[in-house]
Amino acid sequence: MTDAAISSEKAPSFEMTWGSSTSSGYCSDEESDSEFEQYFTARTSFFPQTRTANVNATVKKDEQIEVGKQELTTADLQQKVKEYNAQINSNLFMNMNKDGSYTGFIKVQFKLARPVSVPPPKKGGHDAGGRRATGVKRRTSFYLPKDASKHLHISSRTSAREVIEVLLKKFTVVDNPGKFALFERSERHEQVYVRKVSDNESPLRLRLSSGPNEKVLSFVLKENETGEVNWHAFSMPELKNFLRILQREEEEHVKQIVQRYALARTKMRDALDGSTPG
Repeated sequence: MTDAAISSEKAPSFEMTWGSSTSSGYCSDEESDSEFEQYFTARTSFFPQTRTANVNATVKKDEQIEVGKQELTTADLQQKVKEYNAQINSNLFMNMNKDGSYTGFIKVQFKLARPVSVPPPKKGGHDAGGRRATGVKRRTSFYLPKDASKHLHISSRTSAREVIEVLLKKFTVVDNPGKFALFERSERHEQVYVRKVSDNESPLRLRLSSGPNEKVLSFVLKENETGEVNWHAFSMPELKNFLRILQREEEEHVKQIVQRYALARTKMRDALDGSTPG
């Protein structure tokens, strides 16, 4: 952690509400967010004339990233902070410090496809389901609510890796921070672009260079996409919990297929009973 303080007391935060599924330790989320599994949507990518536009948008995006990495003078920073504050309609302002750094707010959305783990309740306390804790060392795993978000008050010296660690700490997530990564999301020319923010990049610098518009730039916390899933990084309770989740999802899919075929069979029999021999 740097000497820059990270806090969120001044910012409006997402109030997390847990349903009954948290007491069981797992839940199922069948909806998938496909736009985050690719770097742009395929809405117009089949047409040759749009490929040039996609390339140009990517080049502009790369230029924007380089601008966010450039070292600006104190006077330039003061001007950009002033322009940024003039565009927002809330109290989430940026402020310059005497040492040339600046502080401000970023909003991070959670788009996690896998459940997270929280520590067990203290001995003598109660778990998420209202049951008295037995003192057995175990974790509870569950999905975070869809589209949950959090505002953080950070410094221009705060790195993306530090942002991830603070987010996990605020939600008491005990999973290894290395399992997660911060992504920036932008919308250009009816396309959605996603880029992984490196650990040493400053999210607040990217926020300042892009402006406050969430469509131009927004931050998303996702699993760290390193290719194949490193199952060895998960604990035994987590792995068993994943198996239970998969089993429940499999049973639900089988149930839906059986019901669909039963309905089709009923309709065909009704059609046969209502038809007259030719």
